[in-house]
Amino acid sequence: MEVCRRALCTYDDTNEFYAVSVWDCEYRIYPRQPKIECISKNSERLHSYFELFIVHYLLKAKEIEITNQWISEKDIPGGITFFRGPHAIPTNLISAQFESNIQGFKNRCEHLNGIPLSLADAAYTFEITSRIPVAVLYWKGDDEFPTESKILYDKTIFEHLASDIIYALAVGICERLGKTIG
Repeated sequence: MEVCRRALCTYDDTNEFYAVSVWDCEYRIYPRQPKIECISKNSERLHSYFELFIVHYLLKAKEIEITNQWISEKDIPGGITFFRGPHAIPTNLISAQFESNIQGFKNRCEHLNGIPLSLADAAYTFEITSRIPVAVLYWKGDDEFPTESKILYDKTIFEHLASDIIYALAVGICERLGKTIG
C-alpha cells in the first residue's frame, strides 16, 4: 500500500486502521471514522496538534531518506515570514520550564528517549516518526543572555509537511518538553 511505504507505517485490513509510531507512542488512525487513538500504555498524551500532524504525515509523507542536515524554521521555504507573530515557535515554553537548569533539561529529554547531540549547551534528537527527526537545542542563560531553546529539523521536513503542519509539530514538541512532570 502506497501510504504505508511512504509513511513507514502499517495498515490493518480487518479493523481498518493505520498504525504509526509517533514519538514513542503507537497510534491507530481510523480513516473511515473520525478517530485517532494512542494505544501505548504509560505514554504521555501529546498535544492535540499532534493529531493534525499525524494525519498530514500519513497523507503527505514522501519516500525520501533523512539527510541528517539540520535546518531552522527560517530555512524552510517561506519560513522567514511564516514563523513569526502568531506562528512563532513557542520555544519559550522549554526555556521557561528549565530556567538555566541544564541537568533538568537533559533528564526530561532522556525521559522522552532523546539521543544526545553535540550542539549548544545541551541538545537532543528525537525521532518523531521514521521520516521526521528533530533536534532540540538548549542554552543556559547568564547575566548577558537569557536561557534559550531552539528546534531544528532535518532538511527534508518541508518535502513532507507544509509550514502550518510544521508549526503544529513544533507546538507539540515545545509543550511536551516544557511540561512539568512529577
